[in-house]
Amino acid sequence: MSKVIKIRRGLNIPLQGSAEKVLVRLDRAETYGLKPTDFPGLVPKLNVTVGERVKAGTPLFHDKYRPDVVFASPVSGEVLDVRRGERRVILEVVVKADSGDLEYENFGAAPADSLKREEVIAKLLKAGAWPYIRQRPYGIIANPADTPKSIFISCFDTSPLAPDLDFAVQGEEQAFQAGIDALRKLTAGKVHLGLNADFPPANAFAKAKGVEFNYFTGPHPAGNVGIHIHHVDPIAKGEVVWVVNPLDVIIIGRLFLNGIYDTTKVIALVGSEVAKPRYFKLISGAAVSSILAKNIKEDAAVRIISGNVLTGTRVDKLGYLGFYDNMVSVIPEGKKHEFFGWIAPGVNKHSATRAFLSKLIPRKTFRLDTNMHGGHRALVLTNQYEKVLPMDIYPVHLIKAILANDIDRMEQLGIYEVVEEDMALCEYVCASKTEVQAILRKGIETMIKELS
Repeated sequence: MSKVIKIRRGLNIPLQGSAEKVLVRLDRAETYGLKPTDFPGLVPKLNVTVGERVKAGTPLFHDKYRPDVVFASPVSGEVLDVRRGERRVILEVVVKADSGDLEYENFGAAPADSLKREEVIAKLLKAGAWPYIRQRPYGIIANPADTPKSIFISCFDTSPLAPDLDFAVQGEEQAFQAGIDALRKLTAGKVHLGLNADFPPANAFAKAKGVEFNYFTGPHPAGNVGIHIHHVDPIAKGEVVWVVNPLDVIIIGRLFLNGIYDTTKVIALVGSEVAKPRYFKLISGAAVSSILAKNIKEDAAVRIISGNVLTGTRVDKLGYLGFYDNMVSVIPEGKKHEFFGWIAPGVNKHSATRAFLSKLIPRKTFRLDTNMHGGHRALVLTNQYEKVLPMDIYPVHLIKAILANDIDRMEQLGIYEVVEEDMALCEYVCASKTEVQAILRKGIETMIKELS
């Protein structure tokens, strides 16, 4: 067994509503949505018009500045709507799915081992599977013209109520290996799999060939791919590392095995307001209403989140599953005031410190809502950020450098190593209620603009 890397800094948030390991196969949703807002930095240009018929794998839009990077429909059917926001920015492209068998664009089945690197890239681009590959630094879609020094895949998730990826990949061993074979063609370095040292990994992960295994143990964010990169192969200025979600590796593998863009995957519906938290097998981009129907507790004012509660995106009941998301979280909205809430003993409140009596109750789970319990305050040094970020950087100083728009200091303080998910816990524990993730993305956008 490889060396185990112990993550000592971090925080687990024990929420109520973890998913029972029951897999539900749903009927196909009526509509599916692809959201340009899921891709930081993307300027989309439409490839289709309302009323046009598409197949699964037909491009719906592309990147204005990299036209070869296309974003494909997950299902066959009719383009139902193009929803726009301010300045006519495209928010969603909605496709009404066929009620019968899906029609797929045929991209040709071919094992990646028999293809050259350029051919693998061309197939991923043409099929719309390239956006599954993201780069560090910046957490944006990878540039096909780059050659990464390595590729990282985190095979476990430690975020609150995260799905068990070992359960989600059962039966997909062949497709996962095919995806690994394709990714190996894209780098001259290694393909790293990050595994949970506390549990035996699924066969799809443990028996993967042509990869290097790295084992991690500890609290969240031990499962974040950014933490793995930091401890195994840190990023220096000018270097690029690519990252892929394991369920997306399977989608890539199916492309080479079957020659079609099949985005079927297993996701978890979780949260304290879900009547029966379970796993669902569905096609990416499905309407969340397809899994929420009759599964929300009665008379509950809820917030629906595509993703986890720390980094996910708020959606309404008519919204769609995010492109990279493997879970939907449902928690109380929290639209209420607490009388003397700051002085209460806090038996039912979670705290990163010892401020509440709940710290004396081991293994307690919490029904947390969206209430911020206070307003914005001055950003002060409390040492709380450092306690939950297992990286050798100074997070508070990095945030201040971003606010000051000091590019040199941002570089020196480690902006190349972090994206929003890595510093999400900093926002959770922040006594100043600072929007750490939004500030970090602003800093990343500044770096891209100034250094491109």
